[in-house]
Amino acid sequence: MTTLIESEEHKALRAAVSSFARSHPTGDNKSFWQEAAKLGYIGVNLPEAYGGGGGGIAELSLVLEEMGAAGNPLLMMIVSPAICGTVIARFGTDAQKREWLPGLADGTRLMAFGITEPDAGSNSHRITTTARRDGDTGDWTLTGRKVFVSGVDIADATLVVGRTEDARTGRLKPCLFIVPRDTPGFERRQIDMELDAAEKQFELTLDDVRLPADALVGGAPPMLSAVGRGRRPAPALRRPQPRTHHDRGLRDRHGAVRPRQGPRLRPRTHGLEDPHRRPPGHRPPLAQAHIDLELARLMMQKAAHLYDAGDDIGAGEAANMAKYAAGEACVKAVDQAVHTLGGNGLTREFGLARLITAARVARIAPVSREMILNYVSHQTLGLPKSY
Repeated sequence: MTTLIESEEHKALRAAVSSFARSHPTGDNKSFWQEAAKLGYIGVNLPEAYGGGGGGIAELSLVLEEMGAAGNPLLMMIVSPAICGTVIARFGTDAQKREWLPGLADGTRLMAFGITEPDAGSNSHRITTTARRDGDTGDWTLTGRKVFVSGVDIADATLVVGRTEDARTGRLKPCLFIVPRDTPGFERRQIDMELDAAEKQFELTLDDVRLPADALVGGAPPMLSAVGRGRRPAPALRRPQPRTHHDRGLRDRHGAVRPRQGPRLRPRTHGLEDPHRRPPGHRPPLAQAHIDLELARLMMQKAAHLYDAGDDIGAGEAANMAKYAAGEACVKAVDQAVHTLGGNGLTREFGLARLITAARVARIAPVSREMILNYVSHQTLGLPKSY
C-alpha cells in the first residue's frame, strides 16, 4: 500500500526499486548488490559530494522495504551505508570521508559494525572492549571481543565500538575505530547459526590490535553521540524484513494466501489461493497481521523523517518504537501464515518454515525488545533507569 504522506518523488523511487527488485532472481545477493549499486540504490542516503544519492534515511528505508518485499533483502545495506556510512558522514574527518564514503556509496567497499559483546549484548554502557593511546606516537591499542558481527568476511573493515578514557573526566566513554580486515591481531571465527541467511555471523577477537591515530572516527577523544546517532536509524531499518515475511507468507497482490512458486511449480493449495474459498475464520487474523505491519510502517516513516530533519532525540524514540512494532508484527505474521496453512506451512514447497527462525531475529537484533522497553520507559515515560 502506497501511503498518502509520500511525495511524488518517493512514490517514483518506490516503484522503480520494486520493479528492479522483483525482476531479479532471489538468492543471488552478490549480483543483486552490484546491480543495485549501479542504479544508485546502495548509497542513496550518502552525500552527493562523495558519490551518494544525497537522500536520507527516509529514502534508504524505502529502498530497503521494496527490496525486502520482493524477496531480496540486503542486510549489509543496513550495516554498511546506513550505520557505518552515516557515522562517517556525520562524524568522520575529511580524510575518513574521502577514504570510505565513495566506496560505500557505489557498493565497491563494505564495512561491518561490531558492538555486541558476550557479556554486554548491545548495551553500550557495559562494553569492555578498550582502547589505550600511546602518548608518544598517538597510536591506539584495541583489546576486546565482539560477537554476532555480520559480514566480516566480505567487509573491507569493521567499525568497532570500544571505550577509552576521557582526558577531561578520566571516565570511560564510547568511541569508534575503523579496523581494516587484515589488521594484525584482528581475528574472526564464524559462528554456526541455524539462521538461513546469506550474511554470516562472526565472533571477533581483538588481541592488542595496533591502530594508527587516524583510525579513531572523528580523530578526537570519544564522542558518545557518534555511537548513539549512528545507530538510531538501525532499529527502524529492520522493519523491511517483516514486510518480506508478510508478503511472502500471507498474501499475493489480491490478498490471497499464496505459496512460494517457481516457474514450473504449482503446489497443492487446497483452494487457499482463492480468497473466497478460504475458511472465514482465517480472515480476521490475516487482516490483523496486515494492520500491525502498516502501523509499524507509519512509525518507521516518522522515525526516518525526524532523523533526516535533525531531531536525534525524537528519532531515537520513534525508531525504537518502530523496531518493536515491526518485530512483533513479523513474528505474528509468520506464525499466522503457518497456522493458516496447517501442515503445508511447514513444507519446503511453501517456503514458510525457514521464516520461523528468521522472524525471531526481528525481536533480537540489532536491539532486543527488552532494551527497547527499557529505553521507552526511561526516556519517554520518565521512569527510573533499569539498565
